[in-house]
Amino acid sequence: MKKPKYAYAVVEGQCTGGELCPLSRVQAGSVVCIKRLTASPDITNRLRELGFREEQQIRLLAQESNLICQVCNARLGISRELADSIFVEPLPPALEAV
Repeated sequence: MKKPKYAYAVVEGQCTGGELCPLSRVQAGSVVCIKRLTASPDITNRLRELGFREEQQIRLLAQESNLICQVCNARLGISRELADSIFVEPLPPALEAV
């Protein structure tokens, strides 16, 4: 089952087209709060084991062929496809605690 493609972007720290956007659309250097995981149950469980869980703050360090994230004081790389299934809410700079 293919997911529909949505046009998400982050402008001045806010997601356009709604409050949430996929992690793959966030600019490197941004701190975000994970709000929803939409992958299969097996993948969602593994993401939670790695620290990608709801209400967790993470920092996107780089967007190259894979995305590098700082999660729970560890750097983890995930694919862009997997990042499309992680919906986040950008945090204002004053609330960034990562």
